[in-house]
Amino acid sequence: MDNSLTSYKIFVIAAFLFFTGSVLGWFIELFYRKFFERVQNPQKRWVNPGFLTGPWLPVYGFGALSLFAMSFVETFISGLDKGGAAHYVLMIVFMALIMTGIEFAAGIIFIKGMKIRLWDYSEEWGNLWGIICPKYALFWAALSAAYYFLLFPPFLDLVMWFIEHPWFSFVVGTLFGIFVVDCAFSLRLGTALRKKAMQIDKASAINIQKMQTVLRQDRVVKFFSTHSERFLTEKLQSFEDFISRSPAKMSTSREDKR
Repeated sequence: MDNSLTSYKIFVIAAFLFFTGSVLGWFIELFYRKFFERVQNPQKRWVNPGFLTGPWLPVYGFGALSLFAMSFVETFISGLDKGGAAHYVLMIVFMALIMTGIEFAAGIIFIKGMKIRLWDYSEEWGNLWGIICPKYALFWAALSAAYYFLLFPPFLDLVMWFIEHPWFSFVVGTLFGIFVVDCAFSLRLGTALRKKAMQIDKASAINIQKMQTVLRQDRVVKFFSTHSERFLTEKLQSFEDFISRSPAKMSTSREDKR
């Protein structure tokens, strides 16, 4: 890559890779939950796989950044000459570990910090706190292999094209602005959810996947919605109705009656 890269160019390239990975990951999750998810989405409905409103999953964005950076230092990581079978196996294993680590960190941040569970692997074998499990670690390994052998070359070509056409940074800047607005809205919503969850059960976290499935069955939540005060109020009310019917709330009511 160009040695004359400025800090600004590096930031824009990182943002470009982040958004590309986030959008690709969103589509992967969208189709996976529609056609393969049996526990959280037994009705096979189209469900927005992210906590954000827009079509992006930041976990995949950070993963794309990490894997792209890792592809440039692979010789130092494996300690082997490129081209051998052991080299490729080690690369895929390291990439899968990185993606699993990112998934674990994101799960901990949301569960411990916001009392929100974005996914739940509690019913999977060998899971750790329902956040990571061997099954999805293999899933990350498969995605890492697909990225390493199929996506990295075109990603690198896109970055090189990006360097030669700096005007494209305007598109990335626009996406970044939309993303920031989306994050601000969703974090505000998440803060409100956290307060409601704490009022009911300080030890539990709201299961976003299950909640989206239930509310879509009741036709309360739209797949995509605009950011507005009215929408925020309606969505909070819908979430409050969902929380009110949760086992934690029901058990509390039963104890009061006793």
